[in-house]
Amino acid sequence: MGRAFEFRKARKMKRWAAMSKAFTRIGKDIVMAVKEGGPDPDSNARLRAVIQNAKAVNMPKDNIERAIKRASDKNQGDYKEVIFEGYAPHGIAVLVETATDNNTRTVANVRSYFNKCDGSLGTSGSVVFMFDHTCNFRINAEGVDPEEIELEFIDYGAEEVFVDDDGILIYAPFESFGAIQAELETRGIEILSSGFERIPQVTKKLTTEQAADVEKLLEKLEEDDDVQNVYHTMEELSE
Repeated sequence: MGRAFEFRKARKMKRWAAMSKAFTRIGKDIVMAVKEGGPDPDSNARLRAVIQNAKAVNMPKDNIERAIKRASDKNQGDYKEVIFEGYAPHGIAVLVETATDNNTRTVANVRSYFNKCDGSLGTSGSVVFMFDHTCNFRINAEGVDPEEIELEFIDYGAEEVFVDDDGILIYAPFESFGAIQAELETRGIEILSSGFERIPQVTKKLTTEQAADVEKLLEKLEEDDDVQNVYHTMEELSE
């Protein structure tokens, strides 16, 4: 298995841990998708992907429909995607993806978390190069041969394909998202969820005590409502 598999395994139990947080994130994704391409999922590929993800975290259908309706309202503010880069203690690079309707608030909050946890907020481009920007798709494994998928989707950018308890996962570079989504839909293969991740190119091993220092910062960041995802270069401790 490659880096994507190990990365996914390490993050599996952490991601979308709190259901309310998941719904908040999905709600923002719906607003951004609707503002970008309209409220009709048939003609808005990004919105289709968000709706799939909403279903994957068991977001009720009524909630999804209400979120789309609110997003279509001209009075509904938009969210801007902003990336923050910096270092946690012990030289661990941290990349923070946010979706905010108040950049001043978000900048102040993120900076305070780094400062309080003995980290340092960096400038744009200071750590992003340490992560590979990838896209991923989880598809229904029923009646699908993962080896065939891997061979056939290489032409569309797929780099890793593997099976877990919840289906077949396809990993590819960020730029391949549209091509893979379109081909899966053309073939009638059910997409259970999809998304983007940043996989660290190199990780750093810390002691349990050092890792605890880093976790303090990561927890503060992940609890912030403006934060969508947090990535870092710390090697996950073995359980």
